[in-house]
Amino acid sequence: MPRSLMTHRAPAKPPVVGTATESGPSSAAERYFNRELSWLAFNERVLAEACNREYPLLERLRFLSISGSNLDEFLTIRVAGLVGQMQRGIDNRSIDGKSPAQQLTEIRRKVEELGDIQQSTLDELRGLLAEQGIRIADIDELGKDALRGLRRYFVDELSRVLTPQAIDPAHPFPFISNLGLALLFKLRRKADNASLIEMVLVPSGIPRFVRLPDQPDLFVPVEAVIARFAYILFPGFTIRGSGVFRVLRDSDIEFEEEAEDLVRFFRSAIQRRRRGRVILLELGEGFDPDAEALLREELALSEALVTRSAGMLAIGGLGAIVDALDRPDLSFEPFTPRYPERILEHDGDVFAAIRAKDIVIQHPYESFEVVVDFLRRAAADPAVVSIKQTLYRAGNQSPVINALIAAAEAGKSVTAVVELKARFDEEQNLHWAAQLERAGIQVIYGFIDWKTHAKISMVVRREEEGFRTYCHFGTGNYHPVTTRIYTDLSYFTADPALGRDAAKLFNFVTGYVEPSRMEAIAISPLNLRERLFELIDREIEHAREGKPAMIWAKLNAMTERQVIDRLYEASQAGVVIDLVVRGNCCLRPGVPGLSENITVKSIIGRFLEHSRIWAFGNGHRLPSARAKVFITSADAMSRNLDRRVEVLVPLRNKTVHDQVLRQVLLANLLDTEQSWRLQADGSYVRMATDDEGRRFNVHTYFMKNPSLSGRGTALDSESVPTLTLRGGKRR
Repeated sequence: MPRSLMTHRAPAKPPVVGTATESGPSSAAERYFNRELSWLAFNERVLAEACNREYPLLERLRFLSISGSNLDEFLTIRVAGLVGQMQRGIDNRSIDGKSPAQQLTEIRRKVEELGDIQQSTLDELRGLLAEQGIRIADIDELGKDALRGLRRYFVDELSRVLTPQAIDPAHPFPFISNLGLALLFKLRRKADNASLIEMVLVPSGIPRFVRLPDQPDLFVPVEAVIARFAYILFPGFTIRGSGVFRVLRDSDIEFEEEAEDLVRFFRSAIQRRRRGRVILLELGEGFDPDAEALLREELALSEALVTRSAGMLAIGGLGAIVDALDRPDLSFEPFTPRYPERILEHDGDVFAAIRAKDIVIQHPYESFEVVVDFLRRAAADPAVVSIKQTLYRAGNQSPVINALIAAAEAGKSVTAVVELKARFDEEQNLHWAAQLERAGIQVIYGFIDWKTHAKISMVVRREEEGFRTYCHFGTGNYHPVTTRIYTDLSYFTADPALGRDAAKLFNFVTGYVEPSRMEAIAISPLNLRERLFELIDREIEHAREGKPAMIWAKLNAMTERQVIDRLYEASQAGVVIDLVVRGNCCLRPGVPGLSENITVKSIIGRFLEHSRIWAFGNGHRLPSARAKVFITSADAMSRNLDRRVEVLVPLRNKTVHDQVLRQVLLANLLDTEQSWRLQADGSYVRMATDDEGRRFNVHTYFMKNPSLSGRGTALDSESVPTLTLRGGKRR
């Protein structure tokens, strides 16, 4: 059992620097986009990929599934928070000045609109998949042979795990878990014509779709099978009506700062999450009005969103069909990540490779195995004295965890900072913490009221010259699954200053020892915000002095008011700002007098863009060897800057600096095929080509071309196409 967290409090937050500019449009609605509506716009872009005719059919189905899962999480977290504010009478205004009630009204309208688009998209994909021999079938369309097979499956397997529950005064209304799928049946007993309502919960452990052995390309939603053969469950009754429904509950964990034992708190909080208040009741087509009234009363739906679907519920489950099929002709061409040539040139000795020169690699184009090998090598190397590691999300089958355990068993001093507040991974992280402690690893849970979101590995090695520190700084999690689909950067360095800073950061998290002076990196919530503002202000000074002034950034979200206001101020001073923001963005670009020098684009494609990069011209036009370039674990959000431990790491090695700036960041800015341009009115327009009619796909570029400093001398660097800002244009 992991030890309890001591009840130390984190250091007080430093004062926030910078003030909002008053130039340009003054009302909140004119200056900012609503965060929640912007997120829904992002999910609409994800959903649009399901309609992208250039994608293989199964990949389009996967995007449809992702849009459904995304929406479920949004409702159970973000909408749940707004509902909670309304119930408690809290009138916290959004960045654009809307009350919780106003936001919920607009969110409901948009959620219903997205639901309609999802169903029409599914109808289209069903028809196209049927042409390829894959049927997501309406059970009423099936022939006798298929129905006989489904009946046999129902009798032999499904009926054994179903439990009908009567709904009457003698039977309390059954609990329906979060994301629970269920059916209600109106019955009449043949013996005495008595009416009865029965509920059947769909067990979470059974497959979402039924497949028959002799028809493996036929998929039937399990709730349709239950509805069709429910008469077998109710002998002696006539079924007068039925309906399928789904429940989504509040899934956020409200952290209690006075919790004396963080582990015990989260174990109980995970259980409470499953019983959170209902946020959404989703009803299937033709749901009985009397049954709906019953659900509304029993589930206490006064503030909940109730939607009616004309098609399939739980769209997020469609990913199971994609995973079940082996149809290369309907999927993306397989891609195998490359292992960095630089390390192979040193006979696999990752420490020798890093000692020779800093290395940056980009996942998933370069393999995540190099990160695991970094730890495995440390575990086996007798010269390694200690390993320190942050763990935010590590996955179910984590080779990183195994490497840390191997290091402890080999006698190394190993410290693991396990973040228990990683949403939806709390239970898995509790499990890993227990495993690590049993192996003799010092497990730390960090601060009571801040999440440790920084991604750092630190290895101290005894060498001839003395102790040397090797560090890995990442923009993504140490998660073997997401590293195959998320684009992230891994930066390996033996820079002494970065090593000293990393040590201070770990001391800050494990012992609450606030660093008095950092040599290179900035840490939130201590000084990362201040460092960003200093860099932006310096560009403003360059613009006012008549020098080139430019900012490039690639982030997942841009919602923090003071960061946005600082960028507005920079735009008004003449700084040219190009942002790649994948998800929600509250900054309103291209507004005269406010942000006419700012452009924002979002990239949605085969891989999920996740790396976070800032670049500042430093008195020169980007891209420039004299630019200041940083990677970070933080997005431009209040939670990242004020309530999380994050890092901003400067790239001072020339090779690494140029590769991140001139390849990764520039390629994202040049992309057209997967890019959407944010307009001043909040709409997004798909680009397809640039202003001169040329096309560029950032994912294809990196899949086809060896990249970054992991390339090594074994590959001809001149064979990699050089990226340029076409004709020197900023766009």
